[in-house]
Amino acid sequence: MKEFLGEDFLLNTKTASTLFNKYSKDMPIFDYHCHLVPEDIAKNARFTTITKAWLDGDHYKWRQMRTNGIDEKLITGDGDDFDKFYAWAATMEKLIGNPLYHWTHLELRRYFGITDVLNTKNARKIYDRANEILKNDPDFSVWGIMKRFKVYAVGTTDDPTDDLKFHTQIREENKCPAKIIPSFRPDKFTNIEYDTFTVFLEKLEKITSTKIKSAKDIVDGLSSRLDFFIQNGAKSSDHGINDAPPSLFATESEATEILKKRLYNEKLNEKEIEMWHGYLLLHLAKLYNKHNMVMQLHINSLRNNSTRKFKQFGPDTGFDSCNDTLIAKSTVAFLDELDKTNELPKTILYSLNPNDFYSLGTIMGSFQDGNENKMQLGSGWWYIDHIDGMTQQMKTLANLGQITQFVGMLTDSRSFLSYPRHEYFRRIMCNIIGDWVENGEIPNDMEYLSQVVKDISFNNIKKFLND
Repeated sequence: MKEFLGEDFLLNTKTASTLFNKYSKDMPIFDYHCHLVPEDIAKNARFTTITKAWLDGDHYKWRQMRTNGIDEKLITGDGDDFDKFYAWAATMEKLIGNPLYHWTHLELRRYFGITDVLNTKNARKIYDRANEILKNDPDFSVWGIMKRFKVYAVGTTDDPTDDLKFHTQIREENKCPAKIIPSFRPDKFTNIEYDTFTVFLEKLEKITSTKIKSAKDIVDGLSSRLDFFIQNGAKSSDHGINDAPPSLFATESEATEILKKRLYNEKLNEKEIEMWHGYLLLHLAKLYNKHNMVMQLHINSLRNNSTRKFKQFGPDTGFDSCNDTLIAKSTVAFLDELDKTNELPKTILYSLNPNDFYSLGTIMGSFQDGNENKMQLGSGWWYIDHIDGMTQQMKTLANLGQITQFVGMLTDSRSFLSYPRHEYFRRIMCNIIGDWVENGEIPNDMEYLSQVVKDISFNNIKKFLND
């Protein structure tokens, strides 16, 4: 029987243990897509309590607390910090088999050196011990955390109208141990059907000192903002797509008519909405290709499912789910439209529905070219960020493509306490390869395999982003 979270946690063979402990474990972290707040990084923030560091903004935990019947006051409300922590401890007792059970205890061990299993009996002791460390350890700041976990770089997620002042501050002061890289996230301009669309058009007009009258004006405005992002170190874009990539593409005149209709508050039909999505996303993708940037597409999520809760709490508070849209034909149509003119940028395709892995894995092969592994199958994302999901994603990639070129793990997190998820991923990845060796499926060539796991852990994404 293995020890809980012991040295060989998730490592079922000697080969896997060697690959992880000797070669993968100590590689730097390139967390190329997350939702950390640049201001917190610029100010080298410290956290007053583990509740603030752990539970604020973490909708993974919020969902499970609601499932456990916890009052919203102790989730997103103004409840006492210890009471919120205690509520999380009570929820932990119900979470065996859930990745949050592993993540929580890995974080207690790796950040605080606490090996106790969190429950309601010891919640006060663990809370007080963690807070004591947060208060007294001079290295327990944002920068100290990044240094401890060998964080080489972080890719934040930023609106095109952001002035990136905190990225500038971080770069000019040159004290943060990690590179902080902005990423271009123009969803608010793609999603013409949302109420916030006109609000962000006004922001774009203001920051570009232009009056938007046509679809081309929006493209030109976003192009100028993309130039600004690139000047500030941006290497990738990111797009959240609720269903599948668009397969209808408005002409410039059609897009302008759709825009005018929206500005006059006329209701758009589904075809017009998709045509707008297609028009803008196509033009942006061509700009990414022009600037040799990576395009990330997050596909097949279903957001804000509870209208009542959305009105009460807003987006990104734990009311989203996996979608089941059929994506293959639309994804091919979008990628092919770019490929026709040889303007398809380097692309990472993620889906929140694991049933899409085989479709995406085979579609990618149709659009690979002389740019080495130009098309990537993104790691297990969001609700697939667990042992089975990561294993399925990596084995699918190995079956259909080249896992040796895989760009690896990202946290997609809003928490500075999430870096052990890279360890979690690396253990799973090394275990898969270790099984293949000991089953006689691949050669036991440790010189070769050690390079493979180091590449997947760090080197591949660094190369892919031209860093």
